[in-house]
Amino acid sequence: MLSRSNVGRRSNQLLGHNDVKTTEIYTHVRNPNESKVVSPLDRLVQEGDSAEAG
Repeated sequence: MLSRSNVGRRSNQLLGHNDVKTTEIYTHVRNPNESKVVSPLDRLVQEGDSAEAG
């Protein structure tokens, strides 16, 4: 299994950056809990859909 540091170093090499900080600017590691976050607008839409159905 690859750790974040290994992926970061490899990305750093592939992108030709000398500093990991530069690579961090251009890369984004997805948070596994990100999909669990529901925006207030999404809640309103979901509530509207359930009100129409009921």
